[in-house]
Amino acid sequence: MSKKKNMAIDFQDNMILLTRKYLKRKIMCPETKFRHHVNERLHVMNLVKRTVEIGESNSVLLVGPRGSGKTTLVNSVLKELSALKSFKDNAIIVNLHGLVHTDDRLALKDLTRQMQLENVVEDKVFGTFAENLSFLLDCLKSGDKHRSKPVIFILDEFDLFCEHHNQTLLYNLFDVAQSAQVPICVVGISCRLDVMELLEKRVKSRFSHRQIFLFPGDTSSSEQPMSAFDDRLELFRDLLSLPDDENVNKVEQQYDDCTIDPQFGSMWNDYIKSLTTNVTMVNLLKRMYHIDVSERSFRNFLAVAVSTLSEKHQKLEVNDFVEASKIFSQDDKLLILEGLSILEMCLIIAMKQETEIYDGEPLNFEAIYNRYMKFANQNSSVQSVQKPVIMKAFEHIKNLEILLPIGNTNTKFEKEYQYYKFTLTSQQVIEAVKNYSGLPTEVSQWASSSI
Repeated sequence: MSKKKNMAIDFQDNMILLTRKYLKRKIMCPETKFRHHVNERLHVMNLVKRTVEIGESNSVLLVGPRGSGKTTLVNSVLKELSALKSFKDNAIIVNLHGLVHTDDRLALKDLTRQMQLENVVEDKVFGTFAENLSFLLDCLKSGDKHRSKPVIFILDEFDLFCEHHNQTLLYNLFDVAQSAQVPICVVGISCRLDVMELLEKRVKSRFSHRQIFLFPGDTSSSEQPMSAFDDRLELFRDLLSLPDDENVNKVEQQYDDCTIDPQFGSMWNDYIKSLTTNVTMVNLLKRMYHIDVSERSFRNFLAVAVSTLSEKHQKLEVNDFVEASKIFSQDDKLLILEGLSILEMCLIIAMKQETEIYDGEPLNFEAIYNRYMKFANQNSSVQSVQKPVIMKAFEHIKNLEILLPIGNTNTKFEKEYQYYKFTLTSQQVIEAVKNYSGLPTEVSQWASSSI
């Protein structure tokens, strides 16, 4: 009996360690399953496939804010296509990154390495970048002089390549793509929404002008639409679930050292599902989502929680997620507010009140000044301050990007009447007031007073 009991304990311990390993890989390797931007992903896949299958040259820019899934989308496309023998045997993928390849010489050197043509180039001297690139691409031609190996160029941080001298690399890549000399597909990835404006005229004329925009929370799916937070809750369940009976074989092929017992997996998944209905857990996830919608941060948070699993700690408790969230739920804007003066905090509260009264409409200095003065005149304990000093405090808040300008900001417009969008939520202001030590009672009461 004792031997059987020990075997059961060893089995359970082993399952927990395998679960931890499997979940961490699943969470930290998002390209294994790409969930969002269905139409955009299909668009990129079709462009790349046409380059490889029919020799069609293409160029495209993938644009969106950081954390919107641009690089993950491209990686997932390449991962799926690489499973096809025709793609794997024929296509060459060249990855260039604007932060690493800071000039065209470095980019060309790494491009040569990734295309495995160092021995061919050796000590050859080329007059221009174009001659060098043309020679490299010619080397890829097979026996049939009209047939060349297709090359997929991935240019991450694309906007940084625009800073290279004369944009030579971009000009030549787009020129090759436009003239269809050899089949290439240039995929640029950038978080600059105005990236097209950075291209020189001669470069822009050779670009296809094909842009694909990604935005966080945009699923682009034909399925029944769900709220952004419901989608986050679904991601929570999906990332922490173990493979079911149908998928266990796929997992064994992908992670041959993570074979998990289906019965154990079923019990684990039932428990994870119960967490998605736990009030404390749901409120925690909501609070984190309001602070940061980035999926990357969310995955990092889950990885920290999963790391707590061990032979002695075999269950993910709600408290494990609460503790993990403390690392990620620091609101940067609240930290900025802690350093403000009392006058600046008063102006922040006035902005909160103004935004609530006018339902999120833009505000200007005059409106905030009048609201603050009304409060100051009603409270004798609040020291009166001259208008230029209040304007200085307002400017400081603006410089912290708590206020974002709207519309025309040229000098013809008097700065007192320039409109701004207030970027803080009411909850953030109330939280900042609570954390502010030494704030007069009247100011605290003003912040929490209902309009």
